[in-house]
Amino acid sequence: MVNRYAPWRYILLILIIAVGVVYATPNLYGEDPAVQITHRVNLVDEAELGNIRNLLETENIDYRSIELDGNNVLVRFPSEEAQLKAAAQIRDALHASDRRYSIALNLAPATPDWLTALNALPMYLGLDLRGGVHFLMEVDMESAIEKSMQRTADELRSFMREEKIRYRSVQTDKRKISVRFTSAAERDAARLLLEDEYRDFEFADSNDDLNWFIEISFNPTALEEERRAAIEQNISTLKNRVNELGVAEPVIQRQGEERVVVQLPGVQDTVRAKEILGATATLEFRLVHGSFAEWNAAQASGKAPIGTRLYTQSNGDPVLLKRSVIVTGDQIVGAASGIDQQSGSPDVTITMNANGADRMARVTRDNIGKPMAVVFIEDKFEFREENGVRQRIRTTESQVINVATIRDQLSKRFHITGLDSTREARDLALLLRAGALRAPMVIVEERTVGPSLGQENIDRGFLSVVVGFVLVLLFMSVYYKVFGLVANLALTLNLVLMVAILSIFQATLTLPGIAGIVLTVGMAVDANVLIFERIREEIRIGNTPQAAIYVGYEKAFGTIADANITTFIAAIVLFGFGTGPIQGFAVTLMIGIVSSMFTAIFGTRAVINLIYGRKQISRLAI
Repeated sequence: MVNRYAPWRYILLILIIAVGVVYATPNLYGEDPAVQITHRVNLVDEAELGNIRNLLETENIDYRSIELDGNNVLVRFPSEEAQLKAAAQIRDALHASDRRYSIALNLAPATPDWLTALNALPMYLGLDLRGGVHFLMEVDMESAIEKSMQRTADELRSFMREEKIRYRSVQTDKRKISVRFTSAAERDAARLLLEDEYRDFEFADSNDDLNWFIEISFNPTALEEERRAAIEQNISTLKNRVNELGVAEPVIQRQGEERVVVQLPGVQDTVRAKEILGATATLEFRLVHGSFAEWNAAQASGKAPIGTRLYTQSNGDPVLLKRSVIVTGDQIVGAASGIDQQSGSPDVTITMNANGADRMARVTRDNIGKPMAVVFIEDKFEFREENGVRQRIRTTESQVINVATIRDQLSKRFHITGLDSTREARDLALLLRAGALRAPMVIVEERTVGPSLGQENIDRGFLSVVVGFVLVLLFMSVYYKVFGLVANLALTLNLVLMVAILSIFQATLTLPGIAGIVLTVGMAVDANVLIFERIREEIRIGNTPQAAIYVGYEKAFGTIADANITTFIAAIVLFGFGTGPIQGFAVTLMIGIVSSMFTAIFGTRAVINLIYGRKQISRLAI
């Protein structure tokens, strides 16, 4: 019996090996210490890149390279000492002209351009290997509910005006809305309509000598839904922000009812990380009130007319806006810059969710030709000691970033015009795409994993893989001779393919993931051991060497498949029910099972066929 493979099988094997080697290679180049430069409002483009390059040369800052990386400028340095020194110089120089620049320490892959052109990138390393920052953030649920009540109060006013319901005032506090009426009959008539329109709320009546009230608050189900929506919206926004800022493979997940865990691998600058996550910003769309003269008069007197509020525009000029909010940033689901086909001027296309679209349609229908403003609002937290007690103090900063005229009734999709340049349009779209936090967040726990600790973990994990790998190679070589050497070749290819697959899918490697690789190294030869022992058994019962090889591979396949499938199912369960570290272990285990079956069965069979196929042999070196 002759053991041989068709040529196409060898061609397929060679192609798989070549692809595996190419996509595993980037992991050999390591990372460069780098400084990442971004702007809080503006996109960083080629012009900005040139300015920063000139700054580096003027300040005699030694750097390896400078490049645009998405919306950031990435400056690479030859050492961590140069990185730290340069970061301080760059921060001082840029902040002297514009405090809105953000400078962050980072680690950038040193992959050559020819590999990058093939999209061959190194696998991501988790926080425990690469170093970085870990935050536990708490959502200010009281603020989320308060904002929701304020939005509902604005909707109530509009609804009652449309339905011609007579009322005296609408007031809100943190947990309820109070609508005041002049008579019990007006109150009772209004309640019937309001209860039918606002079914997620509870209604209660009260009165004094002169006034009758309806007290409106969330019912328990709606309150819980509001809490859930707040934390889910915040998690989504945090992911968008971190992705826009180029942090690779962040971990952002919910913990408990009101907290979010955030891990940013490779970020060395804790202050910068806080700027990314702590900017609890939101957007509001409001109608503009009055003229330039009224705005300046309000600024000079420090008093705004009733029903309005004084804001400052990005250029420092005052503007009066109505207190009633049209929609907020958490109702925006998309934004893109472009050119208005009618005027040829830059614009931004906004996409709202259903609730935001309905509200925008009602307000803009009645205000065509009037200006509308976009307000950027940022909540900041600081801790102070008062009477021996650590208090959390919140301050709010607001700025108008855009004023544009309403041309037509707006709904789900609409355009913002009145922008000065395409760059301003791109900046605004970027800000809107990043999203708004539905509620402010505060960092309650902070941990920094230094790069030295990460490197120590990498070194120990690498050493464990090498030791396990070498011991398996020695055992197989001594015990199975030529067949053992072939199994060692397959084991080496298995490691290369595992690294390549992790890199292709840009998976994150953690310490548990390394444990999965070590386990796979031990398990990878199991299939070959079963095959080789079956070949030995066939030789002992008198079969020819060629027949023994054929039967060994054919008959052992069922046992190998059963063993690996059951392990694969266990890995799927671990991935499905586990969290971060356990999932990392499960991913590497699943990849290892698939690649080891391929190399142990298909790969070793191809090499054995090359050595012994088409030959008359009397004995096997096994």
